[in-house]
Amino acid sequence: MEERPWLERRATEQLLRTAGLALASLLFLPLLVFTAVATLMVVGAGALPETVLLLRRVAGFKRREVERWTGEAVPELYVPLVGDLGVRVRTAVGDPGTYRDLRWLAVHFLYGWLLACAALVVWVFGVLVDGVWCGVLGRRAVVLPLVGRLADLDSAWSRALLEPSADARRSAELADRVEELTATRADAVAAHGAELRRIERDLHDGTQARLVALSMRVGLARRAYETDPDAARRLLDDAQEQVEEALVELRHVVRGIHPPILTDRGLVGAVRALAAGSGLDVEVTEEGIEDGPRPPAAVEAAAYFAVAESLTNAAKHSGSRRARVELARTPRALRVSVRDEGKGGADESRGSGLLGVRRRTAALDGIVQMSSPAGGPTVIEVELPCVW
Repeated sequence: MEERPWLERRATEQLLRTAGLALASLLFLPLLVFTAVATLMVVGAGALPETVLLLRRVAGFKRREVERWTGEAVPELYVPLVGDLGVRVRTAVGDPGTYRDLRWLAVHFLYGWLLACAALVVWVFGVLVDGVWCGVLGRRAVVLPLVGRLADLDSAWSRALLEPSADARRSAELADRVEELTATRADAVAAHGAELRRIERDLHDGTQARLVALSMRVGLARRAYETDPDAARRLLDDAQEQVEEALVELRHVVRGIHPPILTDRGLVGAVRALAAGSGLDVEVTEEGIEDGPRPPAAVEAAAYFAVAESLTNAAKHSGSRRARVELARTPRALRVSVRDEGKGGADESRGSGLLGVRRRTAALDGIVQMSSPAGGPTVIEVELPCVW
């Protein structure tokens, strides 16, 4: 709780700044008239965007004043003034925020001076009345606290005039959502392209090369079969080894696309298999995953790869021998948390693993959060939207 004299001084300063801003509002009027005339004459249309920017700064100052007094920010929604002159002029004229600020500017001139004059009257009577009431009788002040009420009125009226409408907020949220989805789609396309290139590289450099060598050995064995059966058998033995190696590489490629263990054992079983083969002492807990229907295959795969990448990073870089994996079902999502007690300080910019996890998760409209302070622990949390 603030001391009364300090509160009343702050309120008085707030109202004095309000009076100064009201005076600035009056001085702003000739600039508005000049801008309107210049814009109608076309040759001075360039003044319109600059005047609107100045108006936004004045309104922004008032928003900060309101936030300073109330502790609650006043939302600020404007359409950016970018592009060539014609686009900027059309944006300035069509932005609802411009008319909202003009309305506030006109009304603020009236109530700003009114509240400042009222505060002056309150101080005059407060010094006389509360000086006797408090100094002689030892009672609490009754007049001077009204200064704070006047500052409350100033903030409430300014907030009501400057705060965007519900429609404007919904439009801004929709625009932000569209922008977010556009970026997410671009990341998903990039991740898909990178995955295709990886599969193509694995097939070309590994499996295809082995199959070509296999074809050559079978051909040599076939030609040597009549003249040198022993050499033909050796070539066939080599060919069999290459077939087995090619099958191993094909299984590796397939596991990179969608691990078969996910299909066979489900997410919890696949994660426990990952934990067993990670080289760490990993504790796996699940909450509600095995009690209901399985999540979609894409969600399972994203969760699996997030755990795999997190455990790989923990084994390589954390210096810890223990980790904990938590899988949890929520009404609208699947949550994954991987924690290690290592040295911390993880930097996702030094590798592509976590970036791949972010892209996979973003493609499903999910969220990835990492906390890794120096000294640990490192915690990676993934939330994937899922309708069960």
